Amino acid sequence: MLHVQPLDTPLPADRTPARGLSSDVAARRLASEGPNLLPGSAPKSTAAIVRDVVTEPMFLMLLAAGGIYLALGDRAEALFLLGFVFVVIGITLAQERKTQRALESLRDLSAPRALVIRDGQEQRIAGREVVRGDLLVLHEGDRIAADALLIDGQLEVDESLLTGEAVPVA
Repeated sequence: MLHVQPLDTPLPADRTPARGLSSDVAARRLASEGPNLLPGSAPKSTAAIVRDVVTEPMFLMLLAAGGIYLALGDRAEALFLLGFVFVVIGITLAQERKTQRALESLRDLSAPRALVIRDGQEQRIAGREVVRGDLLVLHEGDRIAADALLIDGQLEVDESLLTGEAVPVA
């Protein structure tokens, strides 16, 4: 959401617009306040994955067929079908873990980078390392890595991912 402050509002005393934060202050804030990350969902536990598999209708049919073979006295067929129950669970666990790792890798690749001014120098850092008080330098097409106070410039923001509106905010 866009919030507008009057231009004469004083900046926080811990930084000046020209120099940005010092590297020491930024490191202390990163250590004390944590990285600039949105809270993520915890990966599914093994028990949750197994519970999901066991409640699938096709899996229940496989169990029922194994039970019917066992009731009819065909032990070999019953053990064969029930053995595949564990194969299905194993394959599903492996696929879920592989999917979770792939999504984490994609999330890391698509993580935004930010151009900040620290110690009077422009530095490109990972978006998760942006801290409160950092001076961000934005260029056309950049993704804004954090909530920010706009000090100077002409800015048009595409908030469609946040609001669903197709019109940029000026």
